[in-house]
Amino acid sequence: MGTHKQMIKGILAAAALVVAVAGTAQATLTTIGTATYNNSNYNLIYDDDNNGHGLVWLDYTNGGATWNNQVAWANSLNGALTYNLYAGYSVNWDAASGWRLPNTVDGLYVYGYDGTTTAGYNITSSELGHLYYTELGNKGYLSTSPAYQYQSGYGLKNTYGFDHLQPYWYWSGTEYASNPTAAWCFVTYDGGQYAGYKGYTDGLGLAVRSGQVVQEAAPVPEPSTFILLGAGLGGLALYCRKQKK
Repeated sequence: MGTHKQMIKGILAAAALVVAVAGTAQATLTTIGTATYNNSNYNLIYDDDNNGHGLVWLDYTNGGATWNNQVAWANSLNGALTYNLYAGYSVNWDAASGWRLPNTVDGLYVYGYDGTTTAGYNITSSELGHLYYTELGNKGYLSTSPAYQYQSGYGLKNTYGFDHLQPYWYWSGTEYASNPTAAWCFVTYDGGQYAGYKGYTDGLGLAVRSGQVVQEAAPVPEPSTFILLGAGLGGLALYCRKQKK
């Protein structure tokens, strides 16, 4: 009896592994390693499709500061990080830009909730908005349907590999052109996007860098692997039917 149980456990474990691999292939956020900063290691998380281009996020939140100071902090990361990429990964960094604050699409301040405005909720055209809504799958305080309604479960509920992303507000690196004293920011507490006075000292900083991650091709399983798995599952079904008789 013990042998039969072990056989069943082995077959189910193999099936679970195949399903897990298939599910992982659909992910658009991937932890590709860590970066050493101030003698500590922080996750490097790759977003392969943030508004049409690849980004690598550094999972480190810089404490509250003015917009100018956060811009300077992000720039200071260039040359200050030691990369510890996982085996099989490499990064083709964008040579034209280094570490920076996330970008936002600038425009006249228009508040809304359907994602088509420059301010408000459900906006995915900014890099932080795309991360919050599209990649992490979080909800905004107001819904698009039904229109302009409070929705339960809003906020920073899903964080994937971000251990240091906080439910507060973060500066973007984009100035508000219509008012040179303001810059765009994103509120991870409720998914809102706004323009704020650059002199506010409590806005957090999150750094990102443009680049494309290259992953070595994983070995293709031998056809016999799937044949054995299929035969095993078929055998398991036959075994269970016999047990019922």
